[in-house]
Amino acid sequence: MHEILQPEGWAKPVGYANGVAARGKLVFVGGQVGWNGQCQFETDDFVGQVRQTLENIVAVLAEAGAEPRHITSMTWYFTDKAEYLANLRGIGEAYREVIGRHFPAMAAMQVMALVEDRAKVEIQATAVIPE
Repeated sequence: MHEILQPEGWAKPVGYANGVAARGKLVFVGGQVGWNGQCQFETDDFVGQVRQTLENIVAVLAEAGAEPRHITSMTWYFTDKAEYLANLRGIGEAYREVIGRHFPAMAAMQVMALVEDRAKVEIQATAVIPE
């Protein structure tokens, strides 16, 4: 469905792709945070917020008829790099449970703050539904 772009001789990345080529209907998911559909945070736990954020992305994708396997890129923003790194195992488990074993092109960065004060993570995603 999508073509993973892996330059010859490069080490294979773990948990993401260096690039993805796709053709079809584009779906752009605005930055989602770890609150529920009523804009209420149910947890301040980092992994819990990641899980809810990913579930929010899947819900938005579904409105376009897309599934997690259609995601071509994600950008992760978090407020604390140390907290992100300390929770990689839990993040990986939440990711696989919500998104599956589909690893799009990704970027991740620490930011000074997010607009929602309680948010610890925000994720933006792009998906392509094949023609």
